[in-house]
Amino acid sequence: MKALIAIATGLLIMSPAGAAPARSAVEYFPAPARPDGSAPPFSSAVRVGDVLYLAGQLGIGADGKLPDGIDAQTKQALENIGAVLKRAGLGYKDVFHCTAMLSDMALWPAFNKVYVTYFPEGKRPARSAFGASGLALGGLIELECQAYAGTK
Repeated sequence: MKALIAIATGLLIMSPAGAAPARSAVEYFPAPARPDGSAPPFSSAVRVGDVLYLAGQLGIGADGKLPDGIDAQTKQALENIGAVLKRAGLGYKDVFHCTAMLSDMALWPAFNKVYVTYFPEGKRPARSAFGASGLALGGLIELECQAYAGTK
């Protein structure tokens, strides 16, 4: 018993009292300003450890407008994701999961036709999808992803 107490005491002496386990730094990637100059109330991505969590992206262009149709909005949402990935030094190849939110599940086949062109067959991210009763700004698709960012 004395040996056990000595070992435990030695461990306490070796580690600083109250020391918390090491944590990964959190890195924020602010969302670009809107066309009117205002800042959105969220980050476009947050890196925690070796994962980059991307905010959901609508198919809004740089002009702040949604193009017509699911094809155009899906393409623009994926281009927006690509821009966020690039700012973090990553690319589509680093994406390992996406969640697709569709305003109507009848849009699913058209969404898929565009989506698959951004990821090579055999290396496509895991994916979840659901229909929503409405998306922000009247969008037809919102897509959020996570990407492997590696260690710093």
